Amino acid sequence: MSLEPLLAPSVLNADFSNIQSQLKIVEENGADWIHLDIMDGHFVPNMTFGPLIVEAIRKSTNLYLDAHLMIENPEKYIEVYAKAGVQNINVHVEATSHLDAVVKQIKGLGCHAGVTLNPATPLSVLDYILPQLDMVLIMSVNPGFGGQKFIPYTFEKISALRKKIEETGKEIRIQVDGGISEQNIQEIITAGADVAVVGSAIYSAPNIASACQLIKTKMLPPKCT
Repeated sequence: MSLEPLLAPSVLNADFSNIQSQLKIVEENGADWIHLDIMDGHFVPNMTFGPLIVEAIRKSTNLYLDAHLMIENPEKYIEVYAKAGVQNINVHVEATSHLDAVVKQIKGLGCHAGVTLNPATPLSVLDYILPQLDMVLIMSVNPGFGGQKFIPYTFEKISALRKKIEETGKEIRIQVDGGISEQNIQEIITAGADVAVVGSAIYSAPNIASACQLIKTKMLPPKCT
């Protein structure tokens, strides 16, 4: 079941002193979603921002907000981020002991529910929860910092997950996050992903608009002539 590939720039590398302008640039140059990397300094060795910043971002863009909660005990904070205006909430399977309950909590608040897997986490953890999900986020780097290199075995993991999803007969997106650039985006989409989170390859580029346009173009199938 093929879904249109979506580009979700991560604001992790954006200039937060000028965030409204930074969001506008990607919104006008091919971005479909905005990806929010929310880190607590415990589950991952870094801290980013909380719900007040998310509220400000919500006021600054009309794009779909995709929150990636890299936090311990995410069930304590899901309602806060739902109220802040996000539309999709991704929680790490490694961060909660009650994944089924957390997925139901997310959906009960009117948000789409995603589950995130760290690079070495096997797909088997999804065996019973997969049909309930709207998306699976496969980490292609170890979470916590931007600018890391893409882990090559992720391609095999994406393809295997795509097969699992097809067996469910449901429209479940595969999102990939970490080390994505113009060099590997086509191979990632071909493997079966349909949402690409791109951070430093866009926001650390000399020209943000051009970088966003280039990656979006490479995600789309070639036009027939």
